Amino acid sequence: MASMSTAFPKTTPFLSHPLTKSDSLIATTVSFPSSARSRSLRRATLRVRSALIEPDGGKLVELVVPETRRREKKHEAADLPRVKLTAIDLQWMHVLSEGWASPLRGFMREAEFLQTLHFNSLRLDDGSVVNMSVPIVLAIDDEQKALIGESKRESIFASLNSIFIVCFNKYALVCFGFLSIEIYKHPKEERIARTWGTTAPGLPFAEEAITNAGNWLIGGDLEVLEPVKYNDGLDRFRLSPFELRKELEKRGADAVFAFQLRNPVHNGHALLMTDTRRRLLEMGYKNPILLLHPLGGFTKADDVPLSWRMKQHEKVLEDGVLDPETTVVSIFPSPMLYAGPTEVQWHAKARINAGANFYIVGRDPAGMGHPVEKRDLYDADHGKKVLSMAPGLERLNILPFRVAAYDKTQGKMAFFDPSRAQDFLFISGTKMRGLAKNKESPPDGFMCPGGWKVLVDYYDSLSLSGNARLPEKVPV
Repeated sequence: MASMSTAFPKTTPFLSHPLTKSDSLIATTVSFPSSARSRSLRRATLRVRSALIEPDGGKLVELVVPETRRREKKHEAADLPRVKLTAIDLQWMHVLSEGWASPLRGFMREAEFLQTLHFNSLRLDDGSVVNMSVPIVLAIDDEQKALIGESKRESIFASLNSIFIVCFNKYALVCFGFLSIEIYKHPKEERIARTWGTTAPGLPFAEEAITNAGNWLIGGDLEVLEPVKYNDGLDRFRLSPFELRKELEKRGADAVFAFQLRNPVHNGHALLMTDTRRRLLEMGYKNPILLLHPLGGFTKADDVPLSWRMKQHEKVLEDGVLDPETTVVSIFPSPMLYAGPTEVQWHAKARINAGANFYIVGRDPAGMGHPVEKRDLYDADHGKKVLSMAPGLERLNILPFRVAAYDKTQGKMAFFDPSRAQDFLFISGTKMRGLAKNKESPPDGFMCPGGWKVLVDYYDSLSLSGNARLPEKVPV
């Protein structure tokens, strides 16, 4: 077994030189037999090339200023007005700065915002279309808008503790960067309705970041003066798309399959990931690499916090459930919206920019229970169906989950066989959390012992602290 450094990088130096274009990896896969896209994929000829898939728009858009210019930019910002950012604003700035939303160059202007809301895509200058399903915007209130309008320099300065936003002569330094300004109305109800398909109260992201946000949105090109660092002991896992591509190339990946998650990894997940690699090898690939990519931004209160999830993922590799030689573990900095089929497009699109040409999708991706009624908010199959026909995602091969459950006859997680349904036990996330909270053990073979202990320790820490959830640090 390889050392843990193979899968968990020790350092993540910032790389600012441009990424060169490369040929895409092209392969057949079966997504949904009833869809035209699946039929065309089945007819396609398998071609395997040794380069990573191109980012959306042809190249990564990295927005961090060279270190030699940072002092000059900070000096320009020293005497400008101020406005406060939220933690979620900072997470979106992080996403933009590293190119996860390429070819987007900053917080959305109105035209980009409207295309995203109504078409789930952006049309580029050359007429091509890239997927963009969730708005990445920065809200300001009436007072802040008036301040910008009254400023002779048309500038604005923002801060959250030691983190700053600055505008200068129609350019804004947003968390160390500049932004060419366009201010427009923030249509909150329309944004919520079109993103979630409902305006029911209790949507976690909407209540956290939209309902009480400002009535205006400010957008434009962004120039970030320093890479975002959280100083929480996890920065070494926060590889940018450029850094991930370098790591994947270093490992000689000829296929990259991404697995998005916000929960602890159990053996059913591991079965799915190892089976996916087996399938890719059978398709003719020589070295498929798994990108295990936990979400690192905002999550709702009952989700396990990032720091504990990363401890659990590390134990999964230490215990040999996943192979460190063929697994890259990294943190995806986006906040979680719980917007179902709309959001899963964003999750998939961002992984293209990181070099993934296969995306694993399961039941009810990015979903949640209805905030008012006792039912799921989204149809469990709509996420994978939408991915199979979403505009701008045609280059990405979608790999639907096979349902895994605990096979009582084998004492381990296995793919569900409906012909002997009585032999299988489904352990939901709610059931898993209940067992961990009560310090009870799941059936042998459900999760590796080291990973389960981390989960039990997390819930034990909550009871000792008296909190529903331990707070996470914000970036500094």
